[in-house]
Amino acid sequence: MSLSLVPEIPILEKMIRPLVVYVFLLIMFRVAGKRELGQMTPFDLIVLLTISNVLQNAMIGPDNSLGGGLIGALTLLAANGVMARLAYRFPRLARIVEGTPTVLIEDGRILVKNLKREVMTQAELARALRHHALDPDADLPRIKRAYLEGDGTVTVILKDEGSQDTDNRHSGKLPKRV
Repeated sequence: MSLSLVPEIPILEKMIRPLVVYVFLLIMFRVAGKRELGQMTPFDLIVLLTISNVLQNAMIGPDNSLGGGLIGALTLLAANGVMARLAYRFPRLARIVEGTPTVLIEDGRILVKNLKREVMTQAELARALRHHALDPDADLPRIKRAYLEGDGTVTVILKDEGSQDTDNRHSGKLPKRV
């Protein structure tokens, strides 16, 4: 067994292959939806592991050298760093790549249409609420808004329990943003 540091294919190809796969995955995970990112099921994990295995050869090609692998990894890290900086500098790009929050609950009412659009069941929403120490049945009227964020997490904003309106003050036991 020999340790090869020199890539077997041109360095430019070693850089382009991971970039193409990176952009492909970025688009596919954006299309797959926000829920997929934050709430992985065992099936999602299997798909993720399988995708990584299937795309491995597309990224490295016939080159299994250490140098080639390091070039590919550095290319992926650099692409991710550039994308993060571009998304920071250009908010519109961030919205395209990361998506915008989706309102799941508005004034204590579950927006079933938005759940369907995000392919999220009411059971999954209930689990997310319980994650925030909220009882999905009893606490639903206390929820001003619940959002499915771009990263797949659910953010909950409670109503102000000290008044009739729903402003941003909170006087209850739970924090305003859970």
